[in-house]
Amino acid sequence: MVRSTGSVASGPHQFYEGIQYGDGSGETGGKRRGANMGILRVDHPDIMQFITAKEQDNELTNFNLSVWLTDDFMAALKDKRDYPLIDPASGEETGRLNAIDVFDTITEKAWRNGEPGIVFMDEVNRKNPISHYGQVESTNPCGEQPLLPYESCNLGSINLSRCYDKKKNTIDYKKLGQIVADAVHFLDNVIDANHYPISEIREMTLRSRKIGLGVMGFADLLLRLGIPYDSEEAVAAAEEVMAFVDGKAKEKSAELGKRKGAFPLYPGSRWEKENKALRNATATTIAPTGTISMIAGCSSGIEPLFGIAYYKQCLDNDKLVEVHPYFEKVAKDRGFYSKELMEKVVESGGIQAIEEIPADVRRLFVTTRDIAPEWHIRIQAAFQRYTDNAVSKTINFPFSATVEEVRDAYLSAHALGCKGLTVYRTVPAMCRF
Repeated sequence: MVRSTGSVASGPHQFYEGIQYGDGSGETGGKRRGANMGILRVDHPDIMQFITAKEQDNELTNFNLSVWLTDDFMAALKDKRDYPLIDPASGEETGRLNAIDVFDTITEKAWRNGEPGIVFMDEVNRKNPISHYGQVESTNPCGEQPLLPYESCNLGSINLSRCYDKKKNTIDYKKLGQIVADAVHFLDNVIDANHYPISEIREMTLRSRKIGLGVMGFADLLLRLGIPYDSEEAVAAAEEVMAFVDGKAKEKSAELGKRKGAFPLYPGSRWEKENKALRNATATTIAPTGTISMIAGCSSGIEPLFGIAYYKQCLDNDKLVEVHPYFEKVAKDRGFYSKELMEKVVESGGIQAIEEIPADVRRLFVTTRDIAPEWHIRIQAAFQRYTDNAVSKTINFPFSATVEEVRDAYLSAHALGCKGLTVYRTVPAMCRF
Protein backbone atom coordinates (compact mmCIF):
# COMPACT_ATOMS: atom_id res chain seq x y z
CA MET A 1 0.00 0.00 0.00
CA VAL A 2 1.11 3.57 -0.77
CA ARG A 3 0.51 5.51 2.42
CA SER A 4 0.04 8.94 0.83
CA THR A 5 -2.62 7.88 -1.69
CA GLY A 6 -4.06 4.72 -0.23
CA SER A 7 -3.44 2.91 -3.50
CA VAL A 8 -1.35 -0.16 -4.25
CA ALA A 9 2.22 0.19 -5.59
CA SER A 10 3.34 -1.49 -8.78
CA GLY A 11 4.84 -4.94 -8.35
CA PRO A 12 8.37 -6.06 -9.29
CA HIS A 13 7.51 -6.56 -12.96
CA GLN A 14 6.87 -2.86 -13.58
CA PHE A 15 10.11 -1.90 -11.86
CA TYR A 16 12.37 -4.17 -13.87
CA GLU A 17 10.57 -3.10 -17.04
CA GLY A 18 11.62 0.44 -16.12
CA ILE A 19 15.22 -0.60 -15.57
CA GLN A 20 15.14 -2.47 -18.89
CA TYR A 21 13.98 0.68 -20.67
CA GLY A 22 16.66 2.81 -19.01
CA ASP A 23 19.44 0.39 -19.92
CA GLY A 24 18.25 0.23 -23.51
CA SER A 25 18.45 4.01 -23.77
CA GLY A 26 22.13 4.24 -22.90
CA GLU A 27 24.63 1.76 -24.27
CA THR A 28 28.17 1.46 -22.94
CA GLY A 29 30.37 3.16 -25.49
CA GLY A 30 27.63 2.66 -28.07
CA LYS A 31 28.45 -1.07 -28.10
CA ARG A 32 27.14 -2.79 -25.01
CA ARG A 33 23.93 -2.37 -23.08
CA GLY A 34 23.62 -2.75 -19.33
CA ALA A 35 23.32 -6.21 -17.83
CA ASN A 36 21.12 -6.97 -14.85
CA MET A 37 20.26 -9.84 -12.57
CA GLY A 38 16.67 -10.11 -11.41
CA ILE A 39 16.06 -12.44 -8.45
CA LEU A 40 12.74 -12.93 -6.69
CA ARG A 41 11.95 -15.15 -3.71
CA VAL A 42 9.77 -18.12 -4.55
CA ASP A 43 7.37 -17.07 -1.75
CA HIS A 44 6.75 -13.59 -3.20
CA PRO A 45 3.09 -13.06 -4.17
CA ASP A 46 4.10 -12.14 -7.76
CA ILE A 47 6.35 -15.16 -8.28
CA MET A 48 4.33 -16.76 -11.10
CA GLN A 49 4.39 -13.54 -13.14
CA PHE A 50 8.15 -13.42 -12.59
CA ILE A 51 8.71 -17.02 -13.69
CA THR A 52 6.85 -16.46 -16.96
CA ALA A 53 8.22 -12.94 -17.59
CA LYS A 54 10.22 -13.94 -20.67
CA GLU A 55 7.48 -15.71 -22.56
CA GLN A 56 7.24 -12.84 -25.04
CA ASP A 57 9.95 -12.16 -27.64
CA ASN A 58 12.36 -9.32 -26.76
CA GLU A 59 11.02 -9.19 -23.22
CA LEU A 60 13.63 -8.16 -20.62
CA THR A 61 16.57 -8.81 -22.93
CA ASN A 62 18.93 -6.94 -20.56
CA PHE A 63 18.04 -9.21 -17.65
CA ASN A 64 19.05 -12.59 -16.40
CA LEU A 65 16.29 -13.96 -14.17
CA SER A 66 16.62 -16.44 -11.31
CA VAL A 67 14.20 -17.70 -8.70
CA TRP A 68 15.33 -17.72 -5.08
CA LEU A 69 14.40 -21.23 -3.93
CA THR A 70 14.23 -21.15 -0.14
CA ASP A 71 14.93 -24.05 2.20
CA ASP A 72 11.26 -24.04 3.19
CA PHE A 73 10.21 -24.31 -0.45
CA MET A 74 12.58 -27.22 -1.08
CA ALA A 75 11.15 -28.98 1.97
CA ALA A 76 7.61 -28.37 0.66
CA LEU A 77 8.66 -29.72 -2.73
CA LYS A 78 10.04 -32.87 -1.14
CA ASP A 79 6.84 -33.34 0.88
CA LYS A 80 4.60 -32.55 -2.15
CA ARG A 81 2.65 -29.88 -0.28
CA ASP A 82 1.56 -26.28 -0.55
CA TYR A 83 3.65 -23.42 0.78
CA PRO A 84 2.73 -19.84 1.81
CA LEU A 85 3.21 -16.65 -0.20
CA ILE A 86 4.48 -13.84 2.01
CA ASP A 87 3.97 -10.09 1.65
CA PRO A 88 7.55 -8.77 1.85
CA ALA A 89 6.39 -5.53 3.50
CA SER A 90 4.09 -6.87 6.20
CA GLY A 91 5.37 -10.43 6.53
CA GLU A 92 1.79 -11.68 6.35
CA GLU A 93 0.62 -14.67 4.33
CA THR A 94 -1.27 -13.64 1.18
CA GLY A 95 -2.00 -17.03 -0.33
CA ARG A 96 -0.64 -20.50 -0.99
CA LEU A 97 0.76 -22.37 -4.00
CA ASN A 98 1.61 -25.98 -4.58
CA ALA A 99 5.38 -26.43 -4.57
CA ILE A 100 5.32 -29.10 -7.27
CA ASP A 101 3.25 -26.90 -9.60
CA VAL A 102 5.59 -23.95 -9.13
CA PHE A 103 8.73 -26.05 -9.59
CA ASP A 104 7.31 -27.68 -12.70
CA THR A 105 6.62 -24.24 -14.17
CA ILE A 106 10.18 -23.12 -13.44
CA THR A 107 11.68 -26.18 -15.09
CA GLU A 108 9.38 -26.02 -18.10
CA LYS A 109 10.28 -22.36 -18.76
CA ALA A 110 13.98 -23.13 -18.27
CA TRP A 111 13.68 -26.06 -20.69
CA ARG A 112 11.96 -23.81 -23.21
CA ASN A 113 14.27 -20.75 -23.16
CA GLY A 114 16.98 -21.19 -20.50
CA GLU A 115 15.29 -19.01 -17.88
CA PRO A 116 14.64 -18.61 -15.09
CA GLY A 117 17.72 -19.99 -13.44
CA ILE A 118 17.65 -20.91 -9.78
CA VAL A 119 19.62 -19.66 -6.80
CA PHE A 120 19.76 -21.25 -3.36
CA MET A 121 20.18 -18.00 -1.47
CA ASP A 122 19.74 -19.63 1.94
CA GLU A 123 22.85 -21.69 1.14
CA VAL A 124 24.59 -18.51 -0.02
CA ASN A 125 23.87 -16.86 3.33
CA ARG A 126 24.95 -19.91 5.31
CA LYS A 127 28.36 -19.41 3.68
CA ASN A 128 28.21 -15.58 3.90
CA PRO A 129 31.29 -14.59 5.96
CA ILE A 130 29.79 -11.25 7.00
CA SER A 131 26.24 -12.41 7.73
CA HIS A 132 26.39 -10.41 10.98
CA TYR A 133 26.31 -7.28 8.84
CA GLY A 134 23.65 -8.22 6.30
CA GLN A 135 21.97 -10.97 4.31
CA VAL A 136 22.66 -11.39 0.59
CA GLU A 137 19.60 -11.00 -1.65
CA SER A 138 21.10 -10.98 -5.15
CA THR A 139 24.18 -11.50 -7.31
CA ASN A 140 25.91 -9.86 -10.23
CA PRO A 141 24.43 -10.55 -13.72
CA CYS A 142 26.33 -13.81 -14.27
CA GLY A 143 25.52 -15.16 -10.83
CA GLU A 144 29.05 -15.84 -9.59
CA GLN A 145 29.28 -12.95 -7.13
CA PRO A 146 26.69 -12.76 -4.32
CA LEU A 147 26.77 -9.18 -3.05
CA LEU A 148 25.33 -7.01 -0.30
CA PRO A 149 23.91 -3.62 -1.34
CA TYR A 150 26.61 -1.35 -2.84
CA GLU A 151 29.34 -4.01 -2.87
CA SER A 152 31.29 -4.38 -6.11
CA CYS A 153 32.86 -7.09 -8.25
CA ASN A 154 36.65 -7.18 -8.14
CA LEU A 155 37.54 -10.32 -10.02
CA GLY A 156 40.57 -11.94 -11.62
CA SER A 157 41.22 -15.31 -13.22
CA ILE A 158 44.35 -17.44 -13.55
CA ASN A 159 44.99 -19.30 -16.80
CA LEU A 160 45.46 -22.87 -15.59
CA SER A 161 46.71 -24.02 -18.98
CA ARG A 162 49.87 -22.00 -18.31
CA CYS A 163 50.44 -23.91 -15.08
CA TYR A 164 51.13 -27.27 -16.69
CA ASP A 165 54.48 -28.99 -16.19
CA LYS A 166 55.09 -30.76 -19.49
CA LYS A 167 58.13 -32.70 -18.30
CA LYS A 168 56.32 -34.21 -15.32
CA ASN A 169 52.83 -34.21 -16.90
CA THR A 170 51.44 -32.59 -13.76
CA ILE A 171 50.12 -29.25 -12.55
CA ASP A 172 52.97 -26.88 -11.71
CA TYR A 173 51.80 -26.02 -8.21
CA LYS A 174 54.88 -23.98 -7.37
CA LYS A 175 54.14 -21.65 -10.30
CA LEU A 176 50.42 -21.62 -9.57
CA GLY A 177 51.02 -20.76 -5.92
CA GLN A 178 53.15 -17.75 -6.80
CA ILE A 179 50.56 -16.51 -9.30
CA VAL A 180 47.83 -16.83 -6.65
CA ALA A 181 49.84 -14.79 -4.16
CA ASP A 182 50.59 -12.06 -6.70
CA ALA A 183 46.97 -11.99 -7.90
CA VAL A 184 45.52 -11.64 -4.38
CA HIS A 185 47.95 -8.80 -3.65
CA PHE A 186 47.03 -7.13 -6.94
CA LEU A 187 43.27 -7.42 -6.42
CA ASP A 188 43.55 -6.09 -2.88
CA ASN A 189 45.45 -3.07 -4.20
CA VAL A 190 42.73 -2.48 -6.79
CA ILE A 191 40.29 -1.76 -3.94
CA ASP A 192 42.40 1.18 -2.77
CA ALA A 193 43.45 2.42 -6.23
CA ASN A 194 39.98 2.32 -7.79
CA HIS A 195 37.88 5.41 -8.51
CA TYR A 196 34.33 4.63 -7.37
CA PRO A 197 31.23 6.02 -9.12
CA ILE A 198 29.42 6.89 -5.88
CA SER A 199 30.47 7.19 -2.24
CA GLU A 200 28.20 4.35 -1.05
CA ILE A 201 29.99 1.83 -3.29
CA ARG A 202 33.39 3.07 -2.14
CA GLU A 203 32.42 2.83 1.53
CA MET A 204 30.95 -0.66 1.32
CA THR A 205 33.75 -2.04 -0.86
CA LEU A 206 36.37 -0.76 1.58
CA ARG A 207 34.49 -2.25 4.53
CA SER A 208 34.33 -5.81 3.22
CA ARG A 209 37.30 -5.68 0.83
CA LYS A 210 35.90 -8.63 -1.13
CA ILE A 211 37.94 -10.00 -3.99
CA GLY A 212 37.21 -12.94 -6.28
CA LEU A 213 40.19 -14.81 -7.65
CA GLY A 214 39.25 -17.66 -9.96
CA VAL A 215 40.50 -19.73 -12.85
CA MET A 216 40.08 -20.18 -16.59
CA GLY A 217 41.64 -22.64 -19.02
CA PHE A 218 40.50 -25.60 -16.92
CA ALA A 219 39.41 -27.63 -19.96
CA ASP A 220 42.74 -26.92 -21.66
CA LEU A 221 44.58 -28.11 -18.56
CA LEU A 222 42.60 -31.36 -18.53
CA LEU A 223 43.51 -31.98 -22.18
CA ARG A 224 47.21 -31.63 -21.41
CA LEU A 225 46.84 -33.96 -18.44
CA GLY A 226 45.06 -36.47 -20.68
CA ILE A 227 41.85 -36.33 -18.60
CA PRO A 228 38.41 -36.30 -20.27
CA TYR A 229 36.13 -33.57 -18.88
CA ASP A 230 33.32 -36.03 -18.14
CA SER A 231 35.23 -38.32 -15.81
CA GLU A 232 35.89 -39.00 -12.13
CA GLU A 233 39.48 -37.89 -12.72
CA ALA A 234 38.26 -34.48 -13.90
CA VAL A 235 36.07 -34.03 -10.81
CA ALA A 236 39.04 -34.94 -8.60
CA ALA A 237 41.29 -32.52 -10.50
CA ALA A 238 38.72 -29.74 -10.08
CA GLU A 239 38.62 -30.25 -6.31
CA GLU A 240 42.39 -30.52 -6.04
CA VAL A 241 43.25 -27.42 -8.04
CA MET A 242 40.56 -25.20 -6.49
CA ALA A 243 41.40 -26.35 -2.96
CA PHE A 244 44.97 -25.28 -3.68
CA VAL A 245 43.97 -21.90 -5.16
CA ASP A 246 41.60 -21.14 -2.29
CA GLY A 247 44.12 -22.22 0.35
CA LYS A 248 46.94 -20.12 -1.10
CA ALA A 249 44.58 -17.17 -1.55
CA LYS A 250 43.66 -17.33 2.14
CA GLU A 251 47.34 -17.58 3.10
CA LYS A 252 48.13 -14.40 1.16
CA SER A 253 45.05 -12.61 2.48
CA ALA A 254 46.11 -13.51 6.03
CA GLU A 255 49.61 -12.21 5.34
CA LEU A 256 48.18 -8.93 4.07
CA GLY A 257 45.82 -8.79 7.04
CA LYS A 258 48.74 -9.11 9.43
CA ARG A 259 50.68 -6.40 7.62
CA LYS A 260 47.89 -3.97 6.67
CA GLY A 261 45.01 -4.93 8.94
CA ALA A 262 41.94 -7.12 8.49
CA PHE A 263 38.91 -5.87 6.58
CA PRO A 264 36.87 -3.44 8.75
CA LEU A 265 33.86 -5.80 9.05
CA TYR A 266 36.12 -8.52 10.48
CA PRO A 267 34.81 -8.22 14.08
CA GLY A 268 31.82 -10.56 14.34
CA SER A 269 32.53 -12.22 11.00
CA ARG A 270 33.02 -15.89 10.27
CA TRP A 271 36.75 -15.31 10.00
CA GLU A 272 36.98 -13.82 13.50
CA LYS A 273 35.22 -16.91 14.86
CA GLU A 274 37.84 -19.03 13.06
CA ASN A 275 40.63 -16.73 14.26
CA LYS A 276 41.71 -15.87 10.71
CA ALA A 277 42.44 -12.16 10.44
CA LEU A 278 42.10 -11.97 6.67
CA ARG A 279 42.51 -8.82 4.64
CA ASN A 280 39.50 -9.74 2.49
CA ALA A 281 36.04 -11.01 3.47
CA THR A 282 36.08 -13.28 0.41
CA ALA A 283 38.99 -14.38 -1.76
CA THR A 284 37.73 -16.71 -4.50
CA THR A 285 35.11 -16.67 -7.28
CA ILE A 286 34.68 -18.63 -10.52
CA ALA A 287 33.70 -16.14 -13.24
CA PRO A 288 32.67 -16.95 -16.84
CA THR A 289 35.73 -15.15 -18.37
CA GLY A 290 34.19 -14.88 -21.84
CA THR A 291 36.25 -11.98 -23.19
CA ILE A 292 39.41 -12.39 -21.13
CA SER A 293 39.76 -16.08 -22.00
CA MET A 294 39.61 -15.11 -25.68
CA ILE A 295 42.38 -12.59 -25.07
CA ALA A 296 44.40 -15.18 -23.14
CA GLY A 297 43.80 -17.84 -25.79
CA CYS A 298 42.39 -20.43 -23.43
CA SER A 299 39.12 -22.19 -22.67
CA SER A 300 36.47 -20.17 -20.85
CA GLY A 301 36.26 -20.39 -17.06
CA ILE A 302 35.66 -23.98 -15.97
CA GLU A 303 33.59 -24.79 -19.07
CA PRO A 304 34.47 -27.63 -21.44
CA LEU A 305 35.49 -26.84 -25.01
CA PHE A 306 32.60 -25.46 -27.02
CA GLY A 307 34.00 -26.82 -30.25
CA ILE A 308 37.11 -28.39 -31.76
CA ALA A 309 37.01 -26.44 -35.02
CA TYR A 310 34.91 -23.72 -36.61
CA TYR A 311 34.81 -21.45 -39.64
CA LYS A 312 36.16 -17.93 -39.37
CA GLN A 313 34.49 -15.56 -41.83
CA CYS A 314 36.98 -13.16 -43.45
CA LEU A 315 36.30 -9.72 -44.93
CA ASP A 316 36.54 -11.06 -48.48
CA ASN A 317 33.90 -13.70 -47.60
CA ASP A 318 36.48 -16.49 -47.50
CA LYS A 319 36.00 -19.05 -44.76
CA LEU A 320 39.06 -20.19 -42.84
CA VAL A 321 39.02 -23.22 -40.56
CA GLU A 322 40.15 -22.42 -37.02
CA VAL A 323 41.21 -25.51 -35.06
CA HIS A 324 41.89 -25.84 -31.35
CA PRO A 325 45.71 -25.62 -31.18
CA TYR A 326 46.21 -28.63 -28.94
CA PHE A 327 43.91 -30.80 -31.03
CA GLU A 328 45.82 -29.70 -34.14
CA LYS A 329 49.11 -30.65 -32.47
CA VAL A 330 47.80 -34.06 -31.44
CA ALA A 331 46.36 -34.66 -34.92
CA LYS A 332 49.67 -33.80 -36.57
CA ASP A 333 51.71 -35.81 -34.06
CA ARG A 334 49.44 -38.83 -34.57
CA GLY A 335 49.44 -38.41 -38.35
CA PHE A 336 45.73 -37.94 -39.06
CA TYR A 337 45.65 -34.18 -39.64
CA SER A 338 44.43 -32.81 -42.96
CA LYS A 339 42.60 -29.69 -44.05
CA GLU A 340 39.79 -31.82 -45.44
CA LEU A 341 39.37 -33.65 -42.14
CA MET A 342 39.24 -30.37 -40.20
CA GLU A 343 36.53 -29.12 -42.53
CA LYS A 344 34.65 -32.35 -41.90
CA VAL A 345 34.93 -31.69 -38.16
CA VAL A 346 33.36 -28.26 -38.64
CA GLU A 347 30.56 -29.57 -40.82
CA SER A 348 29.87 -32.46 -38.42
CA GLY A 349 29.72 -30.17 -35.40
CA GLY A 350 32.18 -32.37 -33.51
CA ILE A 351 34.48 -35.35 -33.74
CA GLN A 352 32.58 -38.15 -32.00
CA ALA A 353 31.16 -39.62 -35.21
CA ILE A 354 34.33 -39.28 -37.30
CA GLU A 355 35.98 -42.70 -37.45
CA GLU A 356 39.19 -41.34 -39.03
CA ILE A 357 39.99 -39.86 -35.63
CA PRO A 358 41.32 -42.44 -33.13
CA ALA A 359 38.89 -43.46 -30.39
CA ASP A 360 41.17 -42.35 -27.54
CA VAL A 361 41.45 -38.87 -29.08
CA ARG A 362 37.68 -38.65 -29.47
CA ARG A 363 37.28 -39.68 -25.82
CA LEU A 364 39.65 -36.95 -24.64
CA PHE A 365 38.40 -34.09 -26.80
CA VAL A 366 34.79 -34.06 -25.69
CA THR A 367 32.90 -30.80 -26.16
CA THR A 368 29.94 -29.18 -24.45
CA ARG A 369 27.38 -31.07 -26.53
CA ASP A 370 29.04 -34.43 -25.83
CA ILE A 371 28.95 -34.12 -22.05
CA ALA A 372 25.98 -35.33 -20.00
CA PRO A 373 24.46 -32.68 -17.67
CA GLU A 374 25.41 -34.67 -14.55
CA TRP A 375 29.10 -34.12 -15.29
CA HIS A 376 28.59 -30.38 -15.79
CA ILE A 377 26.91 -30.21 -12.38
CA ARG A 378 29.51 -32.35 -10.64
CA ILE A 379 32.32 -30.15 -11.96
CA GLN A 380 30.47 -27.05 -10.76
CA ALA A 381 29.91 -28.59 -7.34
CA ALA A 382 33.58 -29.61 -7.08
CA PHE A 383 34.72 -26.03 -7.65
CA GLN A 384 32.03 -24.63 -5.36
CA ARG A 385 33.35 -26.63 -2.38
CA TYR A 386 36.47 -24.48 -2.39
CA THR A 387 35.09 -21.15 -3.58
CA ASP A 388 34.04 -18.37 -1.18
CA ASN A 389 31.58 -16.70 -3.50
CA ALA A 390 29.86 -18.66 -6.27
CA VAL A 391 30.56 -20.40 -9.58
CA SER A 392 29.49 -19.32 -13.06
CA LYS A 393 28.70 -22.42 -15.10
CA THR A 394 26.21 -23.27 -17.83
CA ILE A 395 24.66 -26.73 -17.73
CA ASN A 396 24.17 -27.62 -21.38
CA PHE A 397 21.47 -29.94 -22.67
CA PRO A 398 20.89 -31.29 -26.17
CA PHE A 399 17.73 -30.24 -27.99
CA SER A 400 16.30 -33.70 -27.32
CA ALA A 401 16.47 -33.20 -23.53
CA THR A 402 13.20 -33.45 -21.62
CA VAL A 403 11.67 -31.17 -19.00
CA GLU A 404 12.17 -33.99 -16.51
CA GLU A 405 15.92 -33.97 -17.17
CA VAL A 406 16.06 -30.24 -16.44
CA ARG A 407 14.08 -30.88 -13.27
CA ASP A 408 16.54 -33.59 -12.20
CA ALA A 409 19.46 -31.21 -12.84
CA TYR A 410 17.99 -28.55 -10.55
CA LEU A 411 17.41 -31.11 -7.81
CA SER A 412 20.91 -32.52 -8.24
CA ALA A 413 22.44 -29.05 -7.91
CA HIS A 414 20.62 -28.60 -4.61
CA ALA A 415 21.73 -32.00 -3.33
CA LEU A 416 25.38 -31.35 -4.25
CA GLY A 417 25.58 -27.97 -2.49
CA CYS A 418 25.65 -25.66 -5.50
CA LYS A 419 24.59 -22.06 -4.86
CA GLY A 420 22.63 -21.83 -8.09
CA LEU A 421 22.24 -23.28 -11.55
CA THR A 422 21.71 -22.10 -15.11
CA VAL A 423 20.65 -24.46 -17.88
CA TYR A 424 20.70 -24.08 -21.64
CA ARG A 425 19.12 -26.42 -24.15
CA THR A 426 20.55 -26.23 -27.66
CA VAL A 427 17.81 -25.14 -30.04
CA PRO A 428 18.29 -25.63 -33.80
CA ALA A 429 18.38 -22.49 -35.93
CA MET A 430 14.95 -21.20 -37.03
CA CYS A 431 13.18 -23.42 -34.49
CA ARG A 432 10.28 -21.66 -32.79
CA PHE A 433 7.72 -22.76 -30.25
